[in-house]
Amino acid sequence: GAPPGYVGYDEGGYLTESVRRRPYSVILFDEIEKAHQDVFNVLLQILDDGRLTDGHGRTVDFKNTIIIMTSNVGSQFILDSRGQDDKVNQEVILNTLKQYFRPEFLNRIDEIVIFNFLKKPQIKKIVDIQIERLNKTLADHKIKLVLTENAKEFLADKGFDPDYGARPLKRAIQNYIQNPLSLKLLEGKFDDDDLIEVDFKDKNVSFRKIGKIEN
Repeated sequence: GAPPGYVGYDEGGYLTESVRRRPYSVILFDEIEKAHQDVFNVLLQILDDGRLTDGHGRTVDFKNTIIIMTSNVGSQFILDSRGQDDKVNQEVILNTLKQYFRPEFLNRIDEIVIFNFLKKPQIKKIVDIQIERLNKTLADHKIKLVLTENAKEFLADKGFDPDYGARPLKRAIQNYIQNPLSLKLLEGKFDDDDLIEVDFKDKNVSFRKIGKIEN
């Protein structure tokens, strides 16, 4: 919070005030490795005691909060070693974390989850999830999409970047599925309750009616 004499002093600290008002909260510290040492000192108190005292001397209970911290420590190693054994990567990452963060900080963390490099099967599963979400949107138009394996492979290739993971996938679905489908709907190519197959062949994405949605 702001020090005495400064604007905002009476409002208390942002973290303590938020938790005081909403004690059942999920708190996210993104890229925690970039935090000032004072932040780590505060986190140590929260993780150790389950409470924190603000600038007004009020004790705020953190025992009903869930604290999540993300970090990019070791991410370059994962990029450079893609294709190698994930267990080996995890050992290296854990050792890197021990070199970067203080032992008393790491020892207070309940669990460390390491996200491995995405591979083609995982990308295709993400494609399925995104298409399922798109179908929920298309339910308003009373149509449903079904993708062939070729179409999934195509989107998985277009929607994956070694540096950015699956972040480009939404854009790929927008460019290759949503935009062309919107034009076909405006042209009246499909009717209500149509089941539409999306395929990829001859370097093109194609759409064709294969039946009606079973109600």
